[in-house]
Amino acid sequence: MFEHHREPLLSWPIFLGRMARYALVGLLLIAVSWVIGILGYAYFESMSLIDAMLNAAMILGGMGPVDPLRTDGGKIFAALYAIFSGVVFLVSIGVFAAPIFHRVLHQFHIDPEEDDNEQDTPPNPQP
Repeated sequence: MFEHHREPLLSWPIFLGRMARYALVGLLLIAVSWVIGILGYAYFESMSLIDAMLNAAMILGGMGPVDPLRTDGGKIFAALYAIFSGVVFLVSIGVFAAPIFHRVLHQFHIDPEEDDNEQDTPPNPQP
């Protein structure tokens, strides 16, 4: 998945492609979580899809519900969805930051003298 610490750093275009893939995975995780919230609010609170979308987005974004909750099932769902949303937020940030964190740490493992010696030293000729 990631290059070994003895391998060279990825070129910028390849690294940016990796970043795009990881960002897409993070956004997909958020989108699936948003759909779960929309369906939960629509089912447990009998909200319209627009109201359910707004409430799910507000909880997923960390702001809290907009509409008051009327049913016990809706309140239990909202509590569990809020906890779930907090975890999803942290995981999506971790997914997005993983390639950046790896690249920064990978730079510490590169020995500049070793790289220079390998490039400057011609191969040993065989007699």
